[in-house]
Amino acid sequence: MTPITTIEDLRVLARKRIPKALFDYVDGGSYDENTLRANRAEFNNLTLRQRVLVDTSTRDLSTTLLGEKVAMPIALAPTGMTGLMHGNGEMLAARAAEKRGLKFCLSTLSINTIEEVAGACEKPIWYQLYVFKDRAFARQMIERAKATGVSCLFLTVDLPYRGQRHADIKNGLTVPPRMTMRNAWDMTTKVFWWKSLIGKRHSFGNLETYLGGSTGPVKQGSWASRNSDQSLTWRDLDWIRAQWGGKIVLKGIMDVEDAKRAASEGVDGIVVSNHGGRQLDCASGTMAVLPHIVDAVGDRLEVLLDSGVRSGHDIYKALALGAKGVLIGRAFLYGLAAMGEKGVDSAIEVLRESFDNAMILTGVTKVSDISRDNLYKAPLKN
Repeated sequence: MTPITTIEDLRVLARKRIPKALFDYVDGGSYDENTLRANRAEFNNLTLRQRVLVDTSTRDLSTTLLGEKVAMPIALAPTGMTGLMHGNGEMLAARAAEKRGLKFCLSTLSINTIEEVAGACEKPIWYQLYVFKDRAFARQMIERAKATGVSCLFLTVDLPYRGQRHADIKNGLTVPPRMTMRNAWDMTTKVFWWKSLIGKRHSFGNLETYLGGSTGPVKQGSWASRNSDQSLTWRDLDWIRAQWGGKIVLKGIMDVEDAKRAASEGVDGIVVSNHGGRQLDCASGTMAVLPHIVDAVGDRLEVLLDSGVRSGHDIYKALALGAKGVLIGRAFLYGLAAMGEKGVDSAIEVLRESFDNAMILTGVTKVSDISRDNLYKAPLKN
């Protein structure tokens, strides 16, 4: 097999190995995908400042995220339906992250349960919570998170309503699913996917535990759609905090005023995120708003970033603008779909190598030393 040197290599391989409906679910954005493109454009608009004749032989890529030691400023983001990309997908990804000294954050809408994923790891995982209308579900999931030793709760705040993803509708990836001859044939021809999909379960594990084992993925998905809650507000944070009692991070902050409110509410961190371009179309790329948010609240809470990260150079740029670390979603999902746990490890290695390269060639030996001084003020012109 051709050596894997970029995330794009894993993306190409994933496209060949999983059904089109699942690949498009991972790969696409909402509506006209303007936000999806903006994420990458903002990274590409930044230029690193190369320095020479600096001793970087003692460089250290490690840091802390939310008080936990990590080998690199990277965590695996919560992504729905991960276990359909490869059997036991969440467990494999969490294990690959832990072997690399990184944190894994489990999605509410995972295929493996929180107990299964936590049981596959030696160290605590993070957990991402969707708060539905049925608050009893949130209460149960918080209790299960505490029981399994979860060290940080991520509350996703940018999904009161699901942004329309045209490809999902056209591919029949709806609630309920719409099977066509085309996607049925596509599924049967993906031999690698069928072989790899042997796992503990094939429905939403956390929802199955709550709703009962007799419910299938269609009913579980329908329940989640019906219970999407547009009434969730800042006032609900007190209730969540009282139930949880530990570290809380708000995921989906894209505005300075919201970041200030989050800081005043006393949360431990925020993720500057537009859901990977999968929610509000025509929004800014995350890197466009990151420095403004960091300037406003970076001394009061921990600022992380996701959406659009494809290389270690991207990670470096995010840190230069003030992020403490990044969360990767698509990057590890491509690897998981392409080669299972080995593919996730390959994705992490791609990011590690290019991040290390960026540190060496900008003359930086510690992650904490990366700053805006390591960026040119404007892209260079030929």
